[in-house]
Amino acid sequence: QVQVVESGGGLVQAGGSLRLSCTASGRRFSDLTIGWFRQAPGKEREFVAVVGWTDDNTEYATSVKGRFTISRDDAANTVSLQMNSLKAEDTGVYFCAAVRLSLDYLPARPGSYDYWGQGTQVSVSS
Repeated sequence: QVQVVESGGGLVQAGGSLRLSCTASGRRFSDLTIGWFRQAPGKEREFVAVVGWTDDNTEYATSVKGRFTISRDDAANTVSLQMNSLKAEDTGVYFCAAVRLSLDYLPARPGSYDYWGQGTQVSVSS
């Protein structure tokens, strides 16, 4: 079993920045592929970013590419999501998810992940 916990959400003005953190315990962290998803009110959960076994292997949703950066620190059992140039449409609950894969690929579907955090709210005012 893997326990996933997000932190770092909050309220920020458009154009500002936030940094989210995700910690996972209960399994060797370096074995885990970690993804970030978000869900706005009345909308489906959508993919934001994912990091594979190393920082060299990442993927982003088109809507956040160039503004968000995902990175991992295996020594600290943490994955971070640096969010810059935030827009009102970035508002939502952000979820961290983890999965142990036998290959280093980057799933973007929520159903591909086995472990989820409770989410952290990000609100961007325009």
